[in-house]
Amino acid sequence: MRRHRVWLFDLDNTLHNASHAAFAGIDLGMTEYLVRELGLARDDADVLRHDYWRRYGATLLGVVRHHGVEPAHFLHHTHLLPGLEGRVHGHPHDFDAIARLPGRKFILTNAPRAYALRVLGVLGIARLFDGVLAIEDLRMFGRLRPKPDARMLRRVAVMLGVAPSRCVLVEDTLVHQKAARRIGMATVWMQRWARRAAKAATGDAKVGVYLHRRPTYVCARITSLQQLLENPLP
Repeated sequence: MRRHRVWLFDLDNTLHNASHAAFAGIDLGMTEYLVRELGLARDDADVLRHDYWRRYGATLLGVVRHHGVEPAHFLHHTHLLPGLEGRVHGHPHDFDAIARLPGRKFILTNAPRAYALRVLGVLGIARLFDGVLAIEDLRMFGRLRPKPDARMLRRVAVMLGVAPSRCVLVEDTLVHQKAARRIGMATVWMQRWARRAAKAATGDAKVGVYLHRRPTYVCARITSLQQLLENPLP
């Protein structure tokens, strides 16, 4: 069964420490984009960015729906991230574990393809994956449908030629796992980088209580991808 699994790996805060390398720059890029393209004050742009992320799961969907912004233009200008290569880092033991996992392996990310390939190139792990499904690929009926859209997750399984029950989504984001589990995918909550980010933000070595629970839709909770070699999954 393990030989026939299809592993779907998120990118940011799953394979590398995006909280350190990219998130602040992406947030800044989105705010500046809204200021420049929509003529908003900076504080108003910040509020709108947060609101669209909360309502739609991605700021991009809000600006496309309500302001007619071209997705490629938005993604390019919000992910320029000068100096990114000097900040990206992951964990070699995690990458060794990915190489040893039986089955096919894909990146499934809400990030744009150019950014994803840039990060994978710095980490030196592009060769470990059978393909990259970036936000540009997550489209149905002419509309972008990034995670956590359950219909798109089902469509991803169809695209890869497997039933959802053969797929394992490895993610740091719970709402994405909830949608994946609802259509029959196995789910793994990767916490390594989320724990580091929470500790850095709060100074609390015990981090947040929520990181110590396991919702029913999460099949396994891990702090290292090496644990994928040990954990039994449905």
